Amino acid sequence: MSQISDPKIAFAYLRPACVLLTREPTVTNVETLNSQLKEVNDATLQQLQEYVLFPLRFVLKVPGPRQDKLVQAVAEAMSHVLENTCVQSWETLHDLFSELCLCLCSPTDPGKPADVSEELKSAVLRCLDALIHAAYGDIVFKLFEPIMLPGLGAAISLLLALAEKEQSRDIQAKALKCLQALTLHCDCTQEHVVPSSEEQCSVGSTMASFLPGITTASTRIITGDLRQGHAVTVWSRTVGIVMEDTQLQSRDSWKTPSPDLGRIGQLMVHRTPDWVKGTATKLSVLLKKIISCTSAHRHWRVRLEMVELADHLLARCSQTLGECVRLLLEALVGAINDEEPRVSQRNQNCRSEVNSEWSSGHQTFTDVLSENLHSLATSLPRLMRTSDDQKKLFVLNVFLGYLKVLGSLVSVVLNSASHLERISKALMQVLELDVMDVRIVEERCYAATMETSPDSHDSYTAHIQRKHFLYFTDARIFSVLMEICRTLGYYGNIYLLTDHFLDLYRQSSAYRKQAAMVLNEIIRGAAGIAVAAQRQGLENQEQSATQEDLTAAAVSVMEEYISLSNWNLITVSEETDRDQQDHNSLQVIPPSSGSTCPSSSTYTVHQLNSNIWQLCIQLEGIACFAQALRHDFRPLLMTSLYPVLEKAGEETLLVSQAALSTMLDISKACGYPSLKDLINENSDYLLNYISLNLQRLSQHPQAPRVLTVMLTHSDCSLLPLVEDIVQDVLMALDLSYEHTAALFCSVLHALMKALARWFPSTSNRTGSCSSSKQTSAEEEDLNIRQFLLDYRKQKELAEGIGIEEDDTEDLGNMECYEFCFMSLLAALSVCVKALDVLELSISALSERENELLPLSHRCWPALLQRLTADDPLAVLRAFRVLCMLGETCGDFMRRRVSKEVLPKLSASLVRQAPISAKAKPIYTHTMAYKLQLAVLQGLGSLCQRLDLGEADLDAVCEACLPYLSCRQPSRLQEACRSVFRHLIQVDPDAFWFTLNELHCPSSYIPPHPDLHAVQLNGMGRLRDECSDNVLKLLREEFGPITETINQPIS
Repeated sequence: MSQISDPKIAFAYLRPACVLLTREPTVTNVETLNSQLKEVNDATLQQLQEYVLFPLRFVLKVPGPRQDKLVQAVAEAMSHVLENTCVQSWETLHDLFSELCLCLCSPTDPGKPADVSEELKSAVLRCLDALIHAAYGDIVFKLFEPIMLPGLGAAISLLLALAEKEQSRDIQAKALKCLQALTLHCDCTQEHVVPSSEEQCSVGSTMASFLPGITTASTRIITGDLRQGHAVTVWSRTVGIVMEDTQLQSRDSWKTPSPDLGRIGQLMVHRTPDWVKGTATKLSVLLKKIISCTSAHRHWRVRLEMVELADHLLARCSQTLGECVRLLLEALVGAINDEEPRVSQRNQNCRSEVNSEWSSGHQTFTDVLSENLHSLATSLPRLMRTSDDQKKLFVLNVFLGYLKVLGSLVSVVLNSASHLERISKALMQVLELDVMDVRIVEERCYAATMETSPDSHDSYTAHIQRKHFLYFTDARIFSVLMEICRTLGYYGNIYLLTDHFLDLYRQSSAYRKQAAMVLNEIIRGAAGIAVAAQRQGLENQEQSATQEDLTAAAVSVMEEYISLSNWNLITVSEETDRDQQDHNSLQVIPPSSGSTCPSSSTYTVHQLNSNIWQLCIQLEGIACFAQALRHDFRPLLMTSLYPVLEKAGEETLLVSQAALSTMLDISKACGYPSLKDLINENSDYLLNYISLNLQRLSQHPQAPRVLTVMLTHSDCSLLPLVEDIVQDVLMALDLSYEHTAALFCSVLHALMKALARWFPSTSNRTGSCSSSKQTSAEEEDLNIRQFLLDYRKQKELAEGIGIEEDDTEDLGNMECYEFCFMSLLAALSVCVKALDVLELSISALSERENELLPLSHRCWPALLQRLTADDPLAVLRAFRVLCMLGETCGDFMRRRVSKEVLPKLSASLVRQAPISAKAKPIYTHTMAYKLQLAVLQGLGSLCQRLDLGEADLDAVCEACLPYLSCRQPSRLQEACRSVFRHLIQVDPDAFWFTLNELHCPSSYIPPHPDLHAVQLNGMGRLRDECSDNVLKLLREEFGPITETINQPIS
């Protein structure tokens, strides 16, 4: 529909509605006029503005109470007129401004908002905003003349009260938008009047009178509800227009007011230098509150508003805001590392603008930043002690921002000893670890059993426990701290930093772990790893350390790490067998530089955890040095790889994980395809170290650990090199068995496990020994025996021995077997390890019956003693060995097992059956349960392999029948069913009869009348606790069964 464009027609169209409204001021008449106004175009409405506003203003001036709906309708109609026309008369602007303010204020207390509906307040605020925007030309500046101070002050107070006290978010936002429009810095899309310098000064002088009220109320709004971003804008724009540098440098900013103003002159503020200085100090207090709750806020729009505030004030008021400048720079610099790209990009643009603005002044941007960094370094220790995590994160981001912006000038700052001391002490305090978690001490990793693969590094590092700190929990704080350390290393003097933090490392155990963490990241940063340099606007931002500097720094720190006093630390509270071997060479970090080492009985969880974390951090450091030096780290492997392998064999899980992760990092950094290649290519000097240290075992008790780790993570190419070492191990056992048995058990176990992995058995095992003899020549193309024979022949030929013997024994396996004989009757811990080695040795000799059977005969008495021992752990391991012997020796073991083992195992099962049937769920965690489960899981296959007689099978059956009860734990029931499955394979008829005697689901009709009916004890019997398992076995082994239906016997 086209709008009316002819003024005469529009006048004639609107006149009846205007006259009617003047006579009868009702809501209906106002709405009628408002609808007609929308049918007139803007140019025509501009000519009729005064005419159409008259009846609307008249309604507002009618004395007496007015309906909220009527005033709301009038405000909405006025808003339409003002949004589409310009106010060209000062009188109209002044009167409308006053009338609209009166609609909002209380009749009894003009300083407070009226108790009217939210809809009315919203409509009036919209109209007031439209009025300020509609002011044409310079008439808007008359609002800021001294004579208007009382009225303008009342309006501002009213708007602040609405913004602060109202519950409606819409009304709060509209009130703040009106305040923003009054400062002539509205951010809407409409065209705005651009004031001249004189007009700007006039506005600034007037708004100075309201600066305390506006800034204080805005601060309360900001700190109370950060979702009102307009409050930040009002605060910054008001301060910007009052404290603008160009205004305050002019004499007009503090000239004496005219005497004609009377008492109004007392309301004016004279912006003298003293007033400016005092105001800046007061504003800094409010600014601290705003920055504290906006700079580290979770929502990126709040942080963006803070950047905008800092940009606006630094660009306009950098000379007059005094202490506020440092706070604004902190806010700006703290946003350098913002995770939101829009915030960080806006921040970068702001810094570029500020830097260009200040570059022509007496004091450069970098000079101010340097001073601020000094100040922050002074307060950093206190802030780290007293602030919450959110405040710490902001402060650290500010500190990191200063370092990035200053760049190469950081080294100049660090040349100040006092400030380097403050920075380092602050890092030491905030990085203090919480070492009271008892789980760290409890977790064990025996014999470095975890295998690694080329892609296992991520899964390995995922299992490494996260560090817990005493003074913060937020992982982002740790991330920023590490980036600070790397940035210090990138821009600082690498020699100065490493020397300083090494001094802290040596001074006190209280700082040792923190200093090590800082040193690790400093060297990574010096190599440019994970450093985001800020280069914009700064000059010559180059990495300070050369490759030679990095190497020298890494070597000095690594030598300190792997020194005996810092590397060989006690990590377990009780003295295990292994610890007893190396007690004299290990120590706890002393509490202070001059204290004595406590005795082994006084180690606390705190001390042990501290040692564990110290070793982990030092291992991480070696990985960091390898990453920094890359291929240049290869020459350092001769001094660093052996100690790392020592820790990879630690019993403490955390240390072992950290060491293996370090080995993976080293192999990747040095260009080795895998961990196996790292060990193989450096095996010559590693084995040389091991050989030398085995000769001085009392001084180097960790040597067996290194050999264990090498065997665990290498391949068969290592075998020719370790033959002499294995002989050294066996010789050491012969010379001092009592003192070294436990220590070397792990080595022999790793050796046998490696042999089984490198040379898997090629024969198919069955229940009898005879079948194992019939392996074809093609199946024996690569086995341990042939490998060792070939190696021995080549060695003899190299020594000039021409006679090659046809039959050479596998001395390594044989001697391991011999060692196990001696160890089976030793202490429990040694015996358990020896049984593990024996099991692997039997597997390795499974294809050499002529050697295996005599050795098995020799070990049988000791093994039998352990099978009948009282300790469940020994019985459990011995039974596993027995199962292996049954699998490999067959007939040779039948009589021994039948006569000496089965009766005692059966008696044990019978004795434990009622206990496990009545036990609670916690019973499944006991050693007795594990022994029951292991015996039941292995007993059936053992009986089948040995082809035991009928009497033995009956004894096993009687012992296992109670475990078919549904009252037994479910895993014991399943294991018992597995026993019966094997027994059915041996004698299906007998065990069909046995099961049906327990529960017979069917009755059977004889095929001929002369035959007697079959009577089984299980027929007609009610279901009992064993019925379910019996039925399950019958269905699985003898086919489907139809219960309670007569069927003939076939």
